[in-house]
Amino acid sequence: MDHLCRPTGFNTLCGFFSNRKPLTNEDIVTMTKQGLNAPVIVKAIQTGDNNFDVSTQALVDLKSAGVNQVVMEAMLSPHGGELSVATEAVHAPAAIPVNESTADITKRVCSPQNGCLLKEGDQVALKFANDLTSKTAVDGDPVEFVLDDDLKVGETTVVPKNAHALATVSNAKKAGMLGKPGELNVQLQYLVAGDNRIRIRGTKGREGESKTGATVALTVLFGPIGLIKHGKNVDIPAGTSLMAYVDQDIWLVPIH
Repeated sequence: MDHLCRPTGFNTLCGFFSNRKPLTNEDIVTMTKQGLNAPVIVKAIQTGDNNFDVSTQALVDLKSAGVNQVVMEAMLSPHGGELSVATEAVHAPAAIPVNESTADITKRVCSPQNGCLLKEGDQVALKFANDLTSKTAVDGDPVEFVLDDDLKVGETTVVPKNAHALATVSNAKKAGMLGKPGELNVQLQYLVAGDNRIRIRGTKGREGESKTGATVALTVLFGPIGLIKHGKNVDIPAGTSLMAYVDQDIWLVPIH
């Protein structure tokens, strides 16, 4: 088992192996959120002891947490995740056609088995659901957005227009004396897609190991287009557009 803990960047997985404790549902969710691919998680299931809750509600919770279907199949297997040849052929990364994971979301297609893939860095066009101003905003206030248009993978809609997204105010200062302008920053959190929450951030690329929802400085973003005037508060009217980005790969079921 030592070969699995060579320097691969999967420190989370190595921690599980070194402890040799039975894997639980919480461990599976943790590995998923850390970005480990399904085959790696399945290998962990196959290699050690497991103590999974596979009740109906537990499986629903796993799906809501973004756990891949093939991982849940391995959890359900009486042989510790020994998948059938047919299942492995369907779910193995090498078998996923390039057009299901291509960088261009408009050319990506959906899989009958896995669904539709939203990739890290995909654009998510949002707009402010309500007016927001640095005059009254307080750090920690929730900020609501709505999806500006249907979010599609290729020609398939995975999140409908007007779906809700959430952010929080991370810095708010009213305009001060001597023409000092107001300041207003928000931290993006997630877009609601049915039972799933799609983690989103405010920048196209990852800034080092930045956490989900990298702060968006509205003062800087909207100043050049006239929404913020010298010495005034930051006033963002409802309907103002804001581009967000998917923070982590996630498979979604198409909307029928």
